[in-house]
Amino acid sequence: MSRFVLALFASGFVLNPLRAADKPNVIVIVGDDMGYADVGAHGCKDIPTPNLDALAKAGTRFTSGYVSGPYCSPTRAALLTGRYQTRFGHEFNGAGANVGLPVTETTLADRMRAAGYATGWVGKWHLGAGD
Repeated sequence: MSRFVLALFASGFVLNPLRAADKPNVIVIVGDDMGYADVGAHGCKDIPTPNLDALAKAGTRFTSGYVSGPYCSPTRAALLTGRYQTRFGHEFNGAGANVGLPVTETTLADRMRAAGYATGWVGKWHLGAGD
């Protein structure tokens, strides 16, 4: 019986990575004021970007993306929700907790968590409520 329990316990460690491998890792990198041709993977020769180039080579590149607004914070809100930021009143860079992404909006992270992913955010937020 103890060998069976030990084998069952050990199989959980062996099989768990197999299930995790079914879902690809997803990393979204957003750079403020960064143009399409500002990285080597898209043809830039002036500024070396070896780490971004390696990520682009090993992953999927989105080459036809357009921002939905002229300011960083509203554009970030649109990217995270998949909706035009004017639909929920976030048209300009604002200050204070009452300006920004409403907590009632469903974000990309919400959808990823619902699909079983662990999510995180590193860097600039500027979408209100505890900037």
